[in-house]
Amino acid sequence: MSDKSAAKNDTKKRKRINVRKPDVMAKVEAEVSNHYKSSVVEKLRELGGEITLGNTKIILAQQFGFCYGVERAIDLAYASRKVFEDNPIYLIGEIIHNPEVNRQLKDMDIVSLPWEQMNEQYDALTENDVVIVPAFGAPTSFIDKIEERGASIVDTTCGDVMKVWRRVRTYAKEGYTSIIHGKADHEETLATASHALGKEKNGHYLIILTLEDTDFVCSYINGEISDETFMTRFGDKNVSPGFIPSIHLQQVGVANQTTMLKSETEEIQRRIAKTITNRDGSPENCQIFDTICGATQERQDALFEMLKNPMDMLLVVGGYNSSNTTHLVEIGQEELPTFFIRDATCIESIEKIIHFDLEQKSEITSNYNNLLDQDKPVVVGVTAGASCPNNLIENTILRVCELRGIAKTEILSQ
Repeated sequence: MSDKSAAKNDTKKRKRINVRKPDVMAKVEAEVSNHYKSSVVEKLRELGGEITLGNTKIILAQQFGFCYGVERAIDLAYASRKVFEDNPIYLIGEIIHNPEVNRQLKDMDIVSLPWEQMNEQYDALTENDVVIVPAFGAPTSFIDKIEERGASIVDTTCGDVMKVWRRVRTYAKEGYTSIIHGKADHEETLATASHALGKEKNGHYLIILTLEDTDFVCSYINGEISDETFMTRFGDKNVSPGFIPSIHLQQVGVANQTTMLKSETEEIQRRIAKTITNRDGSPENCQIFDTICGATQERQDALFEMLKNPMDMLLVVGGYNSSNTTHLVEIGQEELPTFFIRDATCIESIEKIIHFDLEQKSEITSNYNNLLDQDKPVVVGVTAGASCPNNLIENTILRVCELRGIAKTEILSQ
């Protein structure tokens, strides 16, 4: 290859676009505010997160909804359409896990590409095309393909996710296998696993989800399980190519999908570190790094604090495929009737609520003995994951109030 050709290819690979121009962002801020702002949510914030109207009390978590990383991703997606008014714009999968936000982008003619596997749409990309990388990031192979095709890239990957990537690349460089606490079929975990291979693509990873997975790994390290049994459990999906447990579990570094349940990640770290220390007589072959997203932790901590209040029910608003929202539901349902709803339309009536059941992994309809009956005193807690906009939270609060005979004006007049 000539020097000129090499320089041309290098230029292609650096084709990252900064759309954060002051004039563009001023327009974006106005449009995003118009789509997602909420006067009701702001009123509840002014009131310290609680409001009582007659025999109805609503408690809003102190931390909820959009985090900085999500806001940034949405802003960049909106800005992309304003900067590239006439270009085809594509998005790898979803910008975040919220149907309302992704619908808005679809209405802007931003076309979603497959995120689990590349297809012919990636091969058809041209230098006239723009591809948005979502907040979760994307596997390195996807980025390599987009750069190879010469398309422009607008990267909205969350900074907390990139911190994890730096950590697992370090593990690979130092010869440590990354044990990733996460969901093997989640966009972020797929991206993190690709980075765990390292720059030379000779690193290794193991993806685990539960404490049961952790105990299984620890039992293997203790010599209680065979290689064959180990690989049967985790298969090809949860391990790196060429993974050999007897070799690649000698030195490990623990990382995680940033939206996991903090307490569970910490327990996984503790169990693995203890097992490695017992095996080797020292902890030097196990590295631990806290990679839980700050916003995820804040929302979990805020919910634990809110649960100290007596409440009759908890509504958790967000996309059903949102990991951080799912963990809020797990926390809530340990304490009281908890309903994971996509939006206010899920509250059909006083008796009927449509909600996502985590065990069945599907939407179900439940009757809960008139929990919202306006003739009975009720305390309703409301929270939302980091990918849920305030307008959906407002609509949920207003729907509860409607069923309790309370008008929006009564809230705003407080």
